[in-house]
Amino acid sequence: MAEAPPAGTPDEPPAPASLAAILLLSVLVVATCGLIYELLAGTLASYLLGDSVTQFSTVIGAYLFAMGMGSWLSRYVRGDEMRVFVRVEVLIALLGGWSAAGLFLLFPLVADFRFALYALVLAIGAMVGLEIPLLIRILQHRFAFRELVSNVLTFDYVGALVASVLFPLLLVPRLGMIRTGFVFGLANVAVAIALLVVLGRARRKVAADLVAALLVAASLVAGLVMAERLQRWSEVAAYAEPIVYARSTPYQRIVLTRRGDDLRLYLNGNLQFSSRDEYRYHEALVWPALGRVANPARVLVLGGGDGLAAREVLRDPRVRQVTLVDLDPEMTRLFRDTPQLAALNGHALASPRLRVENADAFRWVRGAAGQYDAVIVDFPDPTEFSLGKLYTENFYREVARLLAPNGVMTVQSTSPLIAPRSFWTVASTLEAAGLTARGYHAYVPSFGEWGFTMAAHGAIPAQATIPPGLRFLTQASEPLLFHFPPDMARRPAPVNRLDNQALVRSFAEEWGRYDG
Repeated sequence: MAEAPPAGTPDEPPAPASLAAILLLSVLVVATCGLIYELLAGTLASYLLGDSVTQFSTVIGAYLFAMGMGSWLSRYVRGDEMRVFVRVEVLIALLGGWSAAGLFLLFPLVADFRFALYALVLAIGAMVGLEIPLLIRILQHRFAFRELVSNVLTFDYVGALVASVLFPLLLVPRLGMIRTGFVFGLANVAVAIALLVVLGRARRKVAADLVAALLVAASLVAGLVMAERLQRWSEVAAYAEPIVYARSTPYQRIVLTRRGDDLRLYLNGNLQFSSRDEYRYHEALVWPALGRVANPARVLVLGGGDGLAAREVLRDPRVRQVTLVDLDPEMTRLFRDTPQLAALNGHALASPRLRVENADAFRWVRGAAGQYDAVIVDFPDPTEFSLGKLYTENFYREVARLLAPNGVMTVQSTSPLIAPRSFWTVASTLEAAGLTARGYHAYVPSFGEWGFTMAAHGAIPAQATIPPGLRFLTQASEPLLFHFPPDMARRPAPVNRLDNQALVRSFAEEWGRYDG
């Protein structure tokens, strides 16, 4: 009985050594690019939809399911595996390379963004899942089976490691998500072109595939060159006001818009302030706490990298030293060195009485020593778990350790009207950390009714001393902030802990009902 030929297809001659080397390299590229596209989809979904755990879990699950379906579908490829592999590689380059740009551009235009997101994840995952079985079949005539599986899986897992290290440490901080997609799309299409060039020596029917690959490569190069413009187009569609500044940092997307005299700051798409009414927010955040401290010589500001809370603190001549802890050095640099922004915060970030610490506040408070007479906590809303940890019992216990015995702290706590359960969760969590807590609220036109929570080691002084000359608060109006109508009144709320992140979930649920 004749022995079956070892080649992947009956009519295909043994591949040259150069082709085998390119195919093994392609395993590394496929694994690296595939994971990069998965990470791009998860990160982008977290930026745009919030709740990073949910987004990453569902994106990863959908991607792995699609890979399994792609592997299963590979059984229906009968013959000419090399050409199928090359065409799939070109398609992955096109879809994966344009994935981040396309999703950013689609987000403000489509009613159901999740449908587009998961359709793209499933398509890319299925094609990546199809490639590995095809590669094994193509390479089976070059290696013994044991060596073949070992080589393919080794390159596959090494590629996954390369992607997981490069993505957070280099690619997103240096290139941004849109450029990263295009760069790795070009890596995919480069493999396809290299294979077509090698195959061209033995085959004459590769011209159409080569033209398609070159066209895809050209589109990716064009996208790479226009990446910043594509980002701005997506943001112009998303924001109602003209964009005057936009930059991605390792930590967030910073966007400033201006219409007339109204300057607005957005972080990851979420409004942080409007220059028309930010004084209402920041006076309400700072002065009820500062006005209840007899001698606020040392003040700690956590968050507030725009310097606006620090501006209010530095109005008080009793304050001798302010420490401001903000994660993003680009944020504090921008609001210190840009004349219009520095004027808005009264040049607070350049004050000799203020020291900036660019650090993760969660880690910083754990290593900090000394005590502060007042603590102002001004973090973005708990839209995801990395922010939710800054509202946990664990975090508040560390902040309480830094609060002087007669000190007072205040925390921005979202809207008690839109998200009452989330608002009162902050008070419940501060109480669980051993502090006395008291909520209050103010009307800020850009946000609506907005809430804050005051806390102290013992009884909170009933009355604050509010200096004259503020634009919003007065001695007479300050006590009114503590009155809640029935629709915002206190209600049972859970304690937000690191292991449950109850606040992130309730925040998403309550604001989701309002936004929906």
